[in-house]
Amino acid sequence: MKLPQKVYLIDTNVVLRYLLGDHQEFSPKAEAFMTDVSEGTKKVEILDVVIVECVYVMEKYYEVPKSEIVEKLSRILNFSGIVNDDRSEILEALLKYENLDIDIVDCILAARSSHEKIVISFDKDMEKLKAVSETP
Repeated sequence: MKLPQKVYLIDTNVVLRYLLGDHQEFSPKAEAFMTDVSEGTKKVEILDVVIVECVYVMEKYYEVPKSEIVEKLSRILNFSGIVNDDRSEILEALLKYENLDIDIVDCILAARSSHEKIVISFDKDMEKLKAVSETP
């Protein structure tokens, strides 16, 4: 009987240390781990809350331009070891975030919306995002 393959849930601090290379001790460890993910030898799921936190930290604290944030996170999401079922939705949300002046959380909600999953919001940005939405 074959055991199921281990899937890692990666934390924001690992992603940031990898992308920013700003920590003498942790960045090389993050680089080694993410190299395994890029090659597919380790399987990882990156939760949307981690993506949101990465966006906020890079944008607000490190002042990384939106286009660079989207490029870096999109590149990671396309690593062969990423097993997210919602990868296409997160990538869609990142593109909307880059091209519109709208919060990443609203972009994720819009990307996940459908006629079966309706966003309930007062936010007018849902129209710009072409989300399936209603007001309460």
